[in-house]
Amino acid sequence: MGFRYQKRIKLGKGFGLNISKSGISSSLKTKRGTIGSKGFSVRTGIPGLTYRKTFSKSSRGGCLGIVLLLITSSISIFILIKQL
Repeated sequence: MGFRYQKRIKLGKGFGLNISKSGISSSLKTKRGTIGSKGFSVRTGIPGLTYRKTFSKSSRGGCLGIVLLLITSSISIFILIKQL
């Protein structure tokens, strides 16, 4: 079994930076789910038992995902710089 490391730094209003062993990414949490570099995901369940469905970026709809990722990343960086 390998080691796993994951940390989320909240930047406000649902924006955050995710730090893991594989790198750093940004994400936006909404009422309906999370928008990140891998697409859109929805998580539901009760404590101890959860289900997560990811709607990944496709080659046909990849442009929208890239635009959302760029917007999320720019706002995250702007908020991070503003806090410094």
